[in-house]
Amino acid sequence: MGNTAIFLTICFTFIVFITYKKKISVKVLSLPINFPVILTKKPLFYLFVFLAAFASQPLQAQDGPEALVPEQADPPERVTVNNIFVVGNEKTRRRIILREMDIQQGAVYDWEDFVDLLLADQKKIYNLQLFTTVTLTPLFLDDSQVELLVSLKERWYILPSIIFNLADRNFSEWWINQERDFSRVNYGIKLDHNNVGGRNEKFRIIGQLGFTQAIDLNYSIPYFDKNQVHGLAAKFNYYTNKNIPIRSVDNKQFFYRNQNEEVLRKTLNAFLTYNFRGSFYNTHFLTLGLHNTRIHEDVLEQNPDYFTHDSQRLKYFQASYRYRHDHRDNVAYALQGTLLDMSITQYGLFAGDDISETEFSIQASKYTPLGGKFYFATGVSGAAFFSPRQPYTLVRGIGYRPDFIRGYEVNVIEGQQTFVHKNSLRYELLNVAFDISDFMPIEEFSIFPFRLYLSANFDQGYVRDANRLPENARLTNRYLSGFGLGLDLIGIYDAVFRFEYSYTNTGPGNFFINVRAPL
Repeated sequence: MGNTAIFLTICFTFIVFITYKKKISVKVLSLPINFPVILTKKPLFYLFVFLAAFASQPLQAQDGPEALVPEQADPPERVTVNNIFVVGNEKTRRRIILREMDIQQGAVYDWEDFVDLLLADQKKIYNLQLFTTVTLTPLFLDDSQVELLVSLKERWYILPSIIFNLADRNFSEWWINQERDFSRVNYGIKLDHNNVGGRNEKFRIIGQLGFTQAIDLNYSIPYFDKNQVHGLAAKFNYYTNKNIPIRSVDNKQFFYRNQNEEVLRKTLNAFLTYNFRGSFYNTHFLTLGLHNTRIHEDVLEQNPDYFTHDSQRLKYFQASYRYRHDHRDNVAYALQGTLLDMSITQYGLFAGDDISETEFSIQASKYTPLGGKFYFATGVSGAAFFSPRQPYTLVRGIGYRPDFIRGYEVNVIEGQQTFVHKNSLRYELLNVAFDISDFMPIEEFSIFPFRLYLSANFDQGYVRDANRLPENARLTNRYLSGFGLGLDLIGIYDAVFRFEYSYTNTGPGNFFINVRAPL
């Protein structure tokens, strides 16, 4: 590891431990909002409050719990929540919303604890990704009695759409390595229903042609029991390809198609997942699945090691356990909180299965406000197989989600063990929301949020290739790092676009475009 890399690592790590003045901010959603407080004993005034919840514009929040108290009024020591009113949930069932709330009807809270719970509950409801805006408003009946108003604006849940996307790992892979080849585009029809029955059930059906021909069915119900802790999900997909990656050469994917344009790979997957969410931020998943892949004989002629056994078919059952702790303020682009996601998977459960492989993976991230408009995000991710060679369909490494290093977007660094450490220092350039209801007749699209962050990035990592393949020796089994600057844009429905210029420790800089948050 060079001196420059060591210095950068120390600098980014040190930032995490900088002492900063903690502030309670309600600017936690895709647009700034506040918690207005109303002091009244007149029941007729509640009608005005309910109507105003929809008519009012989002306001810039103030810092501290004193922002919840009218001027010239001291905050109470304790408050009692008499009732919780939920408005704006035309489709979403009330119990789905209340499931995300620590605050309970009839409970008594210390004032500062009550403020913290308001902020946390607001984030949790928003992270359901069912609403464009979420506002929690305490309504004071007297000095210590409150009614809590939860006002919402729902998203558009049924989203039929035309599929037109790139088949490659990222935009830079398509633009640079594949020379902007439009034959590498998928097209078709997709239907998403993100709130079936108002219970936060997800249903998706995909019919796709183009580079990958696919049928995809997904259905999940977060809770099927009265206490809302047990859920189920089912997934089925079938896809075929005439052009597939069969190996990597010089740390880049090598694709192959035969002269007759025949289908080279057919894959069928079926999965059933049980999830248990006993607390707000922790979920356990148990998955059982079946995988069946058949390849053309030409694939084995091009790469005899494509599978680990001498056959054109790879069939196995698999089982996995996954634990996820997600305590982020925004699941699409976090500025505060923590994430831990780890899993262990066994590929091959029975004697008749074609393989027996075990994989462990982990992702851990921390998001820290540094004060003012500065934020810092750091995270590690990694994966490990416990045998020296896997079927190429299971190959992992840097370049495959979620393990990547900025600057290496056009590369795949493949091996059995992968470790990545990613860091971003962010500065908020813009955070606005436009009310376009005068021009947009659909209420679910009437608020257009727009956030922009300048980011300074430094990533590092390592891939161990136990086989030390000479054609990929340039980047495997060595320290890798990438650094640079970027602009992160977050738009409507939390869509994320990243524009970055990055350098690496093995080559010159380049410009990259990505979607999704980097960590």
